[in-house]
Amino acid sequence: MSVTAPQGFRAAGIVAGLKNSGARDVALVVNDGPSRAAAAVFTRNRVKAAPVIWSEQVIRGGRVHAVVLNAGGANACTGPAGFQDTHATAETVAEVLGDSAGEVIVCSTGLIGERLPMDKLLPGVAAAADELSRTDGGLAAADAIRTTDTVAKIAFRQGEGGYRIGAMAKGAGMLAPSLATMLCVITTDADLDAGRLDRALRSATALTLDRLDSDGCMSTNDTVLLMASGASGITPDEAEFTALLTDVCADLTRQLLVDAEGASKAITIEVVGAANDFDAVMVGRAIARNNLLKCAIHGEDPNWGRVLSAVGTTEAVFEPDELNVAINGVWVCRNGSFGDDRDKVDLRPRDVTITVDLSAGPNSATVWTTDLTADYVHENSAYST
Repeated sequence: MSVTAPQGFRAAGIVAGLKNSGARDVALVVNDGPSRAAAAVFTRNRVKAAPVIWSEQVIRGGRVHAVVLNAGGANACTGPAGFQDTHATAETVAEVLGDSAGEVIVCSTGLIGERLPMDKLLPGVAAAADELSRTDGGLAAADAIRTTDTVAKIAFRQGEGGYRIGAMAKGAGMLAPSLATMLCVITTDADLDAGRLDRALRSATALTLDRLDSDGCMSTNDTVLLMASGASGITPDEAEFTALLTDVCADLTRQLLVDAEGASKAITIEVVGAANDFDAVMVGRAIARNNLLKCAIHGEDPNWGRVLSAVGTTEAVFEPDELNVAINGVWVCRNGSFGDDRDKVDLRPRDVTITVDLSAGPNSATVWTTDLTADYVHENSAYST
């Protein structure tokens, strides 16, 4: 029920020796067609990893035959040599598939600032090609791309008429295409051209993966790739396909959220009453990135003043004396001042919902984040050593 659930796809995940743990670390997903239409979104960080620079060029053609992914090294900030390594990786995939490197997407994840061990990676690519399978390759591939993830993350949906969408993702910190060490591969056997895939993907990620903001840190490697084989022969309505794709991305978003590094709370931030969508998302992100609030939620303290403080750092349209805040359904702040007794708020459950009413218009948005814990600090305090 992963990337090989749709017809026309094979995948593999193997051990190449890039991870010190000896776990799987190289994945390969191949589109056997008949179509090779594809779309992708990438990090908006100006410092981009070599695989992102390469893949941005590839996706301009709107066709992808295969994607190769490695954990155990990000191949970011590695200069011209790192780009040559990415090119060599794509060339190796092309060689084993008998095709062009110009239709091979490359993704990497791991430590920034070190060259990949190509003497291990390239043989690993060839080994992955030998293991390509539709039956169990999808789960192996999802396992191979994990870094600090505790579980593999996969999703599957079936659309009207029988076409399918399958997906896998990795990420346990900095989670969103613009803010993540996140890699995501989505496959479908629907028959859609690159233009429609691009519109659907951008719409879906804008409402889901791009609003998952665990710590506000922007990575160098984020890639979300959508490939269509057309093998079902079904061309769904674009709106229907976009809705189903959004559901798949929402599923992955939830999985990424609950597996975030060190998190003990999964926090949903609902911003309503905004003058426009931009304001709603801006306010949601400001709240999601407020470390004082994240610490309070970890300590199960419904400190709503920290919510108002975060809202006040934005340029959104609102009047301070018209703000309302609820935490887990209790309106602890009304009209910019105290509301219901904060002692009524139960923050013991893992899931926490913060609702902010800006009282400025009809628009709304949801952003997801996590609490700030000692475990998160510990996990990220010595990552490179």
